[in-house]
Amino acid sequence: MLFSNPFKTRMPLVAEALPGREMPVWNGAPHAVLGTPTMPPFPAGYAEIVLGLGCFWGAERLFWQLDGVYTTAVGYAGGLTPNPTYEEVCSGRTGHTEVVLVVYDPAVINLQAILRVFWEEHDPTQGFCQGNDRGTQYRSAIFYADEADADPVAQSAAAYGAVLAGAGFDGITTEIGTLGKFFYAEDYHQQYLHKVPHGYCGLKGTGIACPA
Repeated sequence: MLFSNPFKTRMPLVAEALPGREMPVWNGAPHAVLGTPTMPPFPAGYAEIVLGLGCFWGAERLFWQLDGVYTTAVGYAGGLTPNPTYEEVCSGRTGHTEVVLVVYDPAVINLQAILRVFWEEHDPTQGFCQGNDRGTQYRSAIFYADEADADPVAQSAAAYGAVLAGAGFDGITTEIGTLGKFFYAEDYHQQYLHKVPHGYCGLKGTGIACPA
């Protein structure tokens, strides 16, 4: 059955988490679309945020297309297992969700514009799923690298939550917090929809606009 795996519907305890490994599963390469580095160091003055919108393939494409975005990469965050593989994340026993690292130039695009894309392009009220994709690895998430982003992110969530509630949606379930550790996903996941143009993309927003 679909939910015979209990870790599809709940986060693992520390004792239940997979051990992972010391070595990363990917050593980095230039962005397949933008040609920019996907691993730090990034240019001085640029900002970073890590976003989970469900399956990270379509989510990454959303952000690499935005003017002012320097680079993107997909990976795993919010969990317990160091350097997990995709299969381990899909088991639910790492606690991670699929995410996109977005590095951007604040002089060209601001955080609010990036968050507007984030809110509008998925359904942040669905909990441990996104559309037909079921499991804790598809949960909505915002992890900020700079504590100065905490208040703007919270204000954005409150504003969009109010609009969604007015339209009859449930409350926002997006996990929001400081970025603990971002683990890069395997090479074949990076810029996947550039490499496989007709590949799967499960993104579907609510149809409700995010207030400026």
